[in-house]
Parts: sequence; C-alpha cells; structure tokens
Amino acid sequence: MNLFKSRPLHLGTLIEDYADRRQRTKFILSRPFDIAPEAGTEHDIDSMAELVRSAAGWLHAAGATPGRRVAIVKDNHWDYVILASAAARLGAVPAMLSYRLPPEVLQKLLKRLDPAVLVTTERMLSAGSEVGVDLASAASGVVTLDESAGGALSLKDVQGAPTPPRRLSAPDEPMLITHTSGTTGDPKLVVHSSTTIMRYLGRTESIRWPVLGMSRSDTVAISSAFAHMRIMTWTQAVLRRQPRKVLLMDEADPESAERVFRVHRPSHVEALPAGYLKWESLTGEADSVFSNVRLYANTFDAVHPPTVRRFLDASRRSFPVWLQGLGQSETGPYTIRPMTRRTMAKQGNRHPTTRNVGLPAPGFMAAKVVDPETLRPVPAGQTGVFMVRTPGRCINYLGEEDRWRSKTQGKWWNTGDLGVRNRFGVLRLLDREVDVIPGMSCLELEDVLDDRLPEVIEVVVIGCPGRPPLPVVCTEDGELDEAAWREATRDLPEMAEPTVLTWDEVPRTGTGKVRRFQLRDRLLGATETFGTGKWT
Repeated sequence: MNLFKSRPLHLGTLIEDYADRRQRTKFILSRPFDIAPEAGTEHDIDSMAELVRSAAGWLHAAGATPGRRVAIVKDNHWDYVILASAAARLGAVPAMLSYRLPPEVLQKLLKRLDPAVLVTTERMLSAGSEVGVDLASAASGVVTLDESAGGALSLKDVQGAPTPPRRLSAPDEPMLITHTSGTTGDPKLVVHSSTTIMRYLGRTESIRWPVLGMSRSDTVAISSAFAHMRIMTWTQAVLRRQPRKVLLMDEADPESAERVFRVHRPSHVEALPAGYLKWESLTGEADSVFSNVRLYANTFDAVHPPTVRRFLDASRRSFPVWLQGLGQSETGPYTIRPMTRRTMAKQGNRHPTTRNVGLPAPGFMAAKVVDPETLRPVPAGQTGVFMVRTPGRCINYLGEEDRWRSKTQGKWWNTGDLGVRNRFGVLRLLDREVDVIPGMSCLELEDVLDDRLPEVIEVVVIGCPGRPPLPVVCTEDGELDEAAWREATRDLPEMAEPTVLTWDEVPRTGTGKVRRFQLRDRLLGATETFGTGKWT
C-alpha cells in the first residue's frame, strides 16, 4: 500500500487540495482570525482555501517572491498556518516566529532570516520600540494586521491584490522555517522541506491508528503554540482524517474553553502542558466540558502526573487515554506512550510513571541510547543520551550549519535528552543533558513533588556546581507550607531550601516551558551547569 498516493505533499497546496476533495470538517474558532476579523468564528475548508489564495495575493503585493523568506510574528492563532501556506504557494519560504519572544531575540532571528516581508502587528512593533528595538528595519516590506504603523503597509493596503500562479519549492528544498523553544538560550531556526514534514512527519498522524488516531466522528480541540512546527503535522492529520468538527483555541483561557467546549463537546483534545494547568479548574465540575473526551494529547514538554489524573477522571468515557509524545522541532515526535487511569492510579511514588516516554513510532522512528563521550550504544539500564533516526529530520539550522552538523552522526540525530532504555526498548527520560545534576533526575523530582503537594502548580529543580540543587516552587499566592514541604521531601535527595514564586514570576518560553538558564542566572547569579551543553 502506498501511504503517499494521491496525498498533497506541499504546504503551498495543502488546504486548497483538500478543498478540491470536498472535505466536510467544520472549523470553530475561539475568536476570529487576525487576517480575517470580519469572517467570524465558523469556517469550512472552502473558506480556508479562499483565505490562502487571498493572502498569497497580498503577500505578493507586499514583496514576497520565490526563494525569499516571509517572516510571520503575530498573536497566537491558527491563521499562522494560512499565512505560511500562502507564502509557500508563492514559492517563498515562510518563517513562523512566536509573538512571545522578547524583542531583542526577535531582532536577532529576523536579522538571520533577512525576510522580504514581515507580517506582524503594530503592537509588536511598538513593544520593540519601547525597548529600543526596530523590528521593522529587518525586512524589505512590512505588513501590519491590526493598525498601520509608520512606513508599514496595513492589511487594507494589500487586500484585494490578484493571486499569482503557484510556484512551489522542490521536495528537498527549504519549505518552512520554525524555531525551537529556546529553553537553553536563543531559539534555533529549524529548516524543513516538504519531504521532511509533509511526506514523513505528517505520515504517522495521518494513519488511522486504532484508539490513538482521529476519526470522522471526533470533535477535535487544540490549544497550542501555532508558530511551532508541531502544528503543521497536526494540520495535515486533521485534513486527511476529516473529523466532524475542529475547535481552534487561540489561548488556553478557561473562560474561552468553557464557552466553546460547552457547546461543542470535544472528544479529542491536544494542549500544551501549561494549557492543561490553566484548564484544571474546569475538571472538577459535575458536568465537566471534558466529559466526552476519549483521547488527550500533550506535546512540547512532559506533563505532571496529577494533571493527567485529573483530566482522565473528568471524562465520563469508560476508557479515556492520555497520549504523551516526546519530540523536538528538528525531528517531530520520536516516542509515544499512552496512559490510562490504571497506569496513573498510584500516587506519590518515588519514581512516577510519566517519565516513561514509551517506544519509538514503529516503522517511522528508531532510537538508541549512547555514551555522551564516545557516542557508542550503552547497555539496557545504563544512562546515556538519546539519539534518533528519522527521515523527517530537519535539513539545517538557518545561519548555524556547524551547530546542526555537530548534532548529526550519519542518519542519527543527537537529541540532547538524557535517559535510559530498558530491555524491551522503552525509554525513560531523566533530564536534558545540559540540565543534569549528578546522582539524580531533576525531572523525576519535579514530578514527585508536584504529585505530593496538591497546592503546588509546578516545581523546577535547577543545579549549579558547588551548590545543592535549588527547588523553585510555583504556587498561586507565592506561599508554601513548610511542614508539608518537609513531609514531601523526606525520602528525596538533599536540596537547598525552596524558593517560592508565583507562575508569572518564572521566565517561560512561548510554549510555557521554563527558561532554566535564565532562572538559574536570576536566582543563583550563575550560568555554570554540570552538563556540557554540547547538543543544545
């Protein structure tokens, strides 16, 4: 069976080709698209395809041409995908950047991109100006989606421009640029082709997996970081699998989720770990909006055991499943692991289950654990660095080719994730290599503490040579019960006295991950780590 037969294999034609097939999915938005505020909150595939054609016309009018780059940095919403598809339709290379990046970091990335067109908002340009950063100067042309800014074109200036003919990039040429989360420094610009994303990474999700895949009867909800590569493979799966409804949530806001999910009960939900934390207040209701969910999924980061447990219990289905994936922007997901109420039943264990990240996707991914020094495979049960092999590996880091090459070994990719593999091939994640603390797993300690302290939102353990590990505890009010802390840590390795912060006081990436380097520098005044950081 040819799994690629008659499947659209380019971002520039993806939405239009599925419109030609009379796809019947209804798209429900938490708020209107920024590129079409007048179009409301309900779309079908035909209106999406028309938006792609229209956007291609005005991007071309703004100066986008084949082979040049189009940078997109705007408020979080799925119309990132529409803009990227429109740019790719022209033969240009879209670069999707998170609006949560600091202006100074955005400026660095834009300089590296040298875009022909920057699609952004006046608010983004103003935020840069307030700290002395001129974002608009990085591009030949600038289009703002909200209001016109000095020297920039507004959306009204370019709307209605004729749509030029399709000019698609070749299969192995750059087709899309996204960026890494940036937990260990400035994000890297990850370059993918239509071969790596459309042909391979989208393939695993497009298959009709039993239980774990989307079905035509599903109402699928997603709240994600839409500027990241993950959304491309998810979009491909949605268009191919054709669920009944798709709920596109621009932010993980509990009020928006209550409003949309109360009317359109989701059966398949994907969100960032930080998003699930925000939604936890909705799980305790007798008639929870998650009562019909059969499958939850999380990406970008591992999720803590109590969160998984609360959402599985919120479902009224007899056998709801939580699907956890471990992956990177460079490789896509490289392991998958389903969890159920039974697997999550034990609470407060010294070795929690969510760090068991499962097996590589059979037939699509391969993984091995290697010695960090020699890069030779280590025996089962011995700690090492995860290396993965996938045809969907990114083709470069823009402007950092040497850094990309340093992480490759033939067809293998060094993830920088540290862990062990058991004799059945199941992987257990311990830490990022750069964050490692000898003799312990920071991630495991964080899971244990989060499980034992219900009042805690999140725990982050950071290490610095010459000092005991520092636990940073996030609570709603910045307070922590000392007696409860002592009881929770009674059998754990020695740590320093905890620093207690609120959620907003912890520096985070656009996907909600903790910026550990920045946190270490702020609290300890140091950047030294036990790890080498070779593969960050």
